[in-house]
Amino acid sequence: MIKKVNIIGMGLTPHDLTDIHKEIIAKADILIGGERHLAYFSDSAATKKTITKDIKGVTAYISTNMTTRRIVVLASGDPLFFGIGALIIKAVGSENVRVYPNISSVAAAFARAKMSWSHAGAVSLHGRDHKAELLRALRTYKQVAVFTDPQNNPAWLAGWLISKGVKNYQIGVFEKLGTSDEKIGWYELDLAADMTYGEPNLVILKRKSDTTPGLPRLCLGMPDDAFKHERGLVTKKEIRAVALSKLQLSPEHTLWDLGAGSGAVSIEASVLLHRGKIIAVEQKAARVAHIRANIQRLGVTNMDAVQAILPDGLDCLPHPDRIFIGGGGRRLDLIIKAAASFMSPGGIMVVNTVLLSNLERTLEIMRAQGFEAEAVQVQVNLTKSMPWSERFEAGNPVWIISGLCLAKNDMSKQSNHD
Repeated sequence: MIKKVNIIGMGLTPHDLTDIHKEIIAKADILIGGERHLAYFSDSAATKKTITKDIKGVTAYISTNMTTRRIVVLASGDPLFFGIGALIIKAVGSENVRVYPNISSVAAAFARAKMSWSHAGAVSLHGRDHKAELLRALRTYKQVAVFTDPQNNPAWLAGWLISKGVKNYQIGVFEKLGTSDEKIGWYELDLAADMTYGEPNLVILKRKSDTTPGLPRLCLGMPDDAFKHERGLVTKKEIRAVALSKLQLSPEHTLWDLGAGSGAVSIEASVLLHRGKIIAVEQKAARVAHIRANIQRLGVTNMDAVQAILPDGLDCLPHPDRIFIGGGGRRLDLIIKAAASFMSPGGIMVVNTVLLSNLERTLEIMRAQGFEAEAVQVQVNLTKSMPWSERFEAGNPVWIISGLCLAKNDMSKQSNHD
């Protein structure tokens, strides 16, 4: 019979353990936890297993031993608040686990600061690359708690925020909470970037003013002049809205923006791609510089700009879930064929064009490459002031062709360049 795996939140220190927690730990055949937590129970006769970066190895060890031995996992704070609890439950099944929550370091930090955290955000940089989530949280919340680690420490975080144009926040650093060496300090970002801190620690970022935003506004439907671009070469916001809807983006997707121009489409896509990756490919160096300037100013952290003459350069990019092609000129046929060869079933490609010849040809190529393709024409008319009234001024009609990949294209990449 499988024995339940008990996951116990340690709180800040063993002082936060209840009698029930201690009784369960005392009966354990195997104790699993970080070195710091296991050190508290050096007198225990239980077998000790240290949690390392090899989380899969830990969950495999649990699965192997849970049928015959009583396993207790010692987790930091609250096991299900950015903790190891969810990973263990996923690995061994919720029916085989009991979770005993405890005070989290976030709750403790806000209590020390005497601040409500009913409407605060929380992001973990502890072994995670969640910088995009952090910037998104700063745009949403006045207070954001950040789990740190020795690499993503408060000094690094303060310097990184400064590099992203964040100015309107104080950083609170909560060191060694619950211990006799506990230390709490509030600092300006430039000062915090030059300091050292005791481990472990947690950060609270607090907006200094309710009236001044902490970051440039990044959202869907941004005005065209929000992007640095070359002589009006920017996809208009109404067209961006339709193109993004056709891409059907999910947070974890990888998006290629080919012939990216100013990068406006893919930068707005970052609002939706919380955990994903965006690669904007552009031929001209000046436009690549514009894309990088827009990325920097708007604080997008999960997007790279690549200079390449398409269709070359695609082999080095991470596999795409979605592809947007906003440019290509006379090489559009080759670009579509090459890009299609990297798509898996379920992937979506969207192509914008203003040329009638490209419309028909794009539909033909997509369908030949195993896509279910359709097109929509979008024409936007904007109001223009007149001496005593207003009129509508027509923009250029744009065809937006979208295709769902139904079958993997097995054509060699060489044939796509022929």
